[in-house]
Amino acid sequence: MTTAGTPRTAEAEEPTAARTPTTGEAMRIEAVGVTKSFGATRALTSGTLRLAPGEVHTVIGENGSGKSTLVKILSGVHTMDGGTLTVDGTPIDRITSPRHARDLGIATVFQEVLTVASRSVLDNIWLGTDGVIRQTVPKAERRRRAEEVLGRLADTPIDLDRPAGELSLSQRQLCCIARALVTDPRILILDESTSALDLDSRDRLFEVVRELTAAGTSVLFISHRMDEIFTITDVITVFRSGATVTERTPVAQSSVPALIRDMTGGEVRESAAETEGTREFGPVVLEAEQVRLTPAAAPVDLSVRAGELVGLVGLEGQGQDRFLHALRGVPTQSGTVSRVVDETRHRVTGPEDAYQHGVVYVPRERRGEAMLEHLSIRENFGLPTLRRDTRAGLVRPARTLARLRRHAERLRLAMHSHGDSISTLSGGNQQKVVIARWLASEPAVLLLNDPTRGVDLKAKRDLYAVLRGLCADGVAVVMLSSEVDELLELMDRVIVFRESAVVAEIPRSSLSRSALVGAYFGHKDRTDD
Repeated sequence: MTTAGTPRTAEAEEPTAARTPTTGEAMRIEAVGVTKSFGATRALTSGTLRLAPGEVHTVIGENGSGKSTLVKILSGVHTMDGGTLTVDGTPIDRITSPRHARDLGIATVFQEVLTVASRSVLDNIWLGTDGVIRQTVPKAERRRRAEEVLGRLADTPIDLDRPAGELSLSQRQLCCIARALVTDPRILILDESTSALDLDSRDRLFEVVRELTAAGTSVLFISHRMDEIFTITDVITVFRSGATVTERTPVAQSSVPALIRDMTGGEVRESAAETEGTREFGPVVLEAEQVRLTPAAAPVDLSVRAGELVGLVGLEGQGQDRFLHALRGVPTQSGTVSRVVDETRHRVTGPEDAYQHGVVYVPRERRGEAMLEHLSIRENFGLPTLRRDTRAGLVRPARTLARLRRHAERLRLAMHSHGDSISTLSGGNQQKVVIARWLASEPAVLLLNDPTRGVDLKAKRDLYAVLRGLCADGVAVVMLSSEVDELLELMDRVIVFRESAVVAEIPRSSLSRSALVGAYFGHKDRTDD
């Protein structure tokens, strides 16, 4: 079994043929020339989408291209400013609320995992479906339908009475998908919702999607993973800079290079593997000795040098996430982690102590662990370095803003105003703010937990360029990643975990797709012998 955090290969199944609507058949959704502005920011200038019955229709584009704004308009989160919209052939002035969208047969699963930790799995699946006065579905029927839907999505049973906060990230996302499916939607929108799923759950979801489309349900699919797109998609629409640039292209007539050209307008950077030579590193700056993650596991030793980029990988639950946390001082069964400066060793005793000694951590889940959505971009950026900007008890925002602008330029952060809420940014730009926040503390060691999850291709390239620049400046980077292509492009070496221990250490000169995947499952890559 594979789970969240499993690196995914680019191999895909043969795409299915695009379904052609029959003559006279109304489109499930026909949105033409849709516009939407937030103050002076024009998020959508001319969005057009035609979704046919019984098809999987993928919308792709860079973060900030307008695709997520269109999804939120169709989901009733935002209302459109202009354009025309029909649903099942009926003109709709605007979709006024998520409940209105549900009444139209539209159900949406977003990238962010939206569950209430203290409520049961069953309660989470049925959140938002009740009226003000009473439940609309009897309790016994709720349980039966929840069990049926989760049984199709999960390979092992999930206890409906268990608090959602005790589940893995992938299981919580399955609850969100089940929440959409129990409403029997005619239109299912999956807005980057596969980014939180493990590989088995994703594949089971795709099986369910095929069953739904065979029965006439339409699926609008948003993903940045090309393997997913070419596995499940019938037709593709591309957005760029708030507008539709190509519409309803059959996937069989598409290619990855062509889609990248459409998304970027032709700007595609070279792969690091094609441009980088051998690099030299500085002295050891962080060292883990005899770190035991579970009582039965073999201890882990790791030394990280200045300017080195080290990847941590493995199937979910195999220890790489716990080890990354151990490097910032989170307690383990045994062992020590030391920050090394000029051969002087300091034992790291906890996350705050790690931060004080130049070791910073960027978490995996932006919403739950890294962002305060009610605060502005500048305020979110300035949180860890607030003391620098405080004089006589007063915060001087101009100092924070000067640092933000410097890092925004370096990270190619796209924002209208630093005073806007961070929630107005795309996912990729939110991640850039979170990373910029910690770069502003001028760390010696940067720990990253799957930082490009749910981030579009161009934003990934921007982050890759920043990481290379940091390493060139002598910063050590340790990064947990769930994408094989990312590991191949970036890493100086990769540490593979299985059963809470290191089972392989692969230097850049030996990195290959087969070597990595073979190590996850305990098979030696014979092509590298």
